[in-house]
Order: sequence, then structure tokens, then C-alpha cells
Amino acid sequence: MKKALILLSGGQDSTTCLFWAKSKFDKLIAVGFDYNQRHIIELECAKKICDNEKIQFEIIKLNKILSNSALIDKNKDLNTNHPSNKNLPNSFVPGRNLIFLSIASTYAVNNNINDIVIGVCEADYSGYPDCRKKFVDSIKDSISLAHDKNIKIHTPLMHLNKAKIWKLAKELRCLDIIINYTMTDYNGSKNKNEWGFGKLDNPATLLRSKGYFEEKKNKWL
Repeated sequence: MKKALILLSGGQDSTTCLFWAKSKFDKLIAVGFDYNQRHIIELECAKKICDNEKIQFEIIKLNKILSNSALIDKNKDLNTNHPSNKNLPNSFVPGRNLIFLSIASTYAVNNNINDIVIGVCEADYSGYPDCRKKFVDSIKDSISLAHDKNIKIHTPLMHLNKAKIWKLAKELRCLDIIINYTMTDYNGSKNKNEWGFGKLDNPATLLRSKGYFEEKKNKWL
């Protein structure tokens, strides 16, 4: 039986990856991370999706480990540059995917799983350095060495922009789930329009909506 562990936030990208993994593996286990994110409602979305799909889901708490980001501190402006690196947006969480993948690899090995799926993307990645293929390849080698085991990290969205991610969701027949059940809005706004967008006042929602209407223009939807 082919098994995979998927990092599921409850957002558009990771949920699309969940359905991609369903088409590739016989059994899935999903994990989400509670790091005091301001849009923590996304984990409720992830649980609901997993309950509907009958997939085991576990939340791992990382309280006080991750910080220095507007994605965690509600007093910081999401639409400015990061204080420690002016080339990055203020929504960047230092060490997030590094820690997520390290913990996920341990969880996977302890459950006899060699395959990990994560929804990172370097095409529309908001400038986050830990979403790049170079980073993923590097940590794959490191965790494989650490566990003395060949760990595979699958990144089905790595080279897709948001429009093509919407297209993939349609091909995977999970478009309605993406629209109705996922949370991308960094502020966790429940006030969605008919396309599943929250308020257009943060980078994540803007990127999601831009990709949707680009795909509509390309007639992929």
C-alpha cells in the first residue's frame, strides 16, 4: 500500500495537493500546524475537508516557536516589507517550512511513510525563500540523511502559477471544495464572495483572486 503524509493548512494550495495525492496514493494522513497564525480558522477548514474525505488529520502545535511575522502578529501590517529582510513581504514566517518539513518527516517515518506532499510553489510564492525548489531539494537530502531513509517530498504545484493551480483543481474535480471550504485570506475573513474570496486587503486573497480571473479569461474553468 502506497502511503503519503500531506501538510494541509486548509488553504487553496494544500487542499489542491490533497486531492492530487488522493489520485496517486492508496492512503493519506494529513497534518496541520497551529503556530498562532492570525487565520487559524484555516485549520477548521482542513479538519472539515478531511472529515468529508475520511482522511486522518492531526494538528501539531508550535506555540511560541515561530514569530516575527505579520502572519502571526495582528498588530503588524501584512502589506509592508519584512523587518529582518526588506526584500521579503511582512507575511513571511522565518523558518516555517523548514520546521514544518522537519517535523513532518519525523511523523512520516514513525508511521512508516516515505512520501511527503506539500503545496509550495515558486511561480507565485510571494517571495518566500522556503517555497523554492532549491530549498525543498536541500531539506529532502538533509532529512533523508537524518533518518537514514529515502524520504521523497512531492511538490505538485512547484512550477504552477495561481491560474494553473485553479485549472488543476478543476481537473482533480475539487473546484467546489476549493471555493466553498478552503481559507486563503490571511485575516481569516469568513465573508466570502461567490468565488470563495475573502476581503481583497491582503496578498494571499489578491493572489488567489487574480489567478481565478486569469483562468476564467483563459477559459479553463
